[in-house]
Amino acid sequence: MRIDIITVFPQMIAALAGGGVVARAIDRGLLTLQAWNPRDHADNAYGAVDDRPYGGGPGMVMMAPPLAKALHAARARQSGRFRVIHLTPRGGRLTQAEVNRLAGLDGLVLLAGRYEGVDERLVELEVDEEWSLGDYVISGGELAAMVLADAVMRQLPGVLGHGESARQDSFMTGLLDCPHYTRPSEYRGARVPEVLLGGDHEAIRRWRLKQSLVATFEKRPDLFRARRLNDEEKKMIAEHLEEKRAGQSAQPAQPMEKDNA
Repeated sequence: MRIDIITVFPQMIAALAGGGVVARAIDRGLLTLQAWNPRDHADNAYGAVDDRPYGGGPGMVMMAPPLAKALHAARARQSGRFRVIHLTPRGGRLTQAEVNRLAGLDGLVLLAGRYEGVDERLVELEVDEEWSLGDYVISGGELAAMVLADAVMRQLPGVLGHGESARQDSFMTGLLDCPHYTRPSEYRGARVPEVLLGGDHEAIRRWRLKQSLVATFEKRPDLFRARRLNDEEKKMIAEHLEEKRAGQSAQPAQPMEKDNA
């Protein structure tokens, strides 16, 4: 896959490419990652890529011409199926399902806006999709582009050390991930659950599935409501609710305060 990122801070993208899983993917020839600085395409001596907004107001707006030239240069390096994506707070909220879809493409061109935003005409003429990490604002689109690139790259065959790693991540099946443990088997008085030490693969599978279901049920009810449970999963949730009721009933009653009136 090829990922091009349009940004006035290419050093941020260099940091992403310089270590970890992304660097290994690049070294293995599985990923090409390149930053394009619109300042290199500015038509002024100062490399300015922003100007005051029409209509007044605070801040500056990124100009269409230098961004378009950078986008066109990046597009020329792409081949096959690719999409131009603008990272912006007004975009749809990025989900694992969308990440999986994007990972099936041959390439991405990511536009990282800055300041008050990007001239709307550029978005209308050049951008295919708009995505956001969530309902909050960060200083620029670079971090969002880096997150999207990392999330997509993890889904590419051969990138991760174990083929099952990405498939078992949170959200891949619509559930949060189960808890994980490693050595030592006892830490500060807390032991690893016995089921994980016994070698019974079916029992381990059921334990992990139940833990994922319970975590999603308790922490992300929105995700849980969207999942269609099979009979095994319904039984696990019923067990959890019964265990929870039993635990609450076993709690000692709180003494009532005396009325001093």
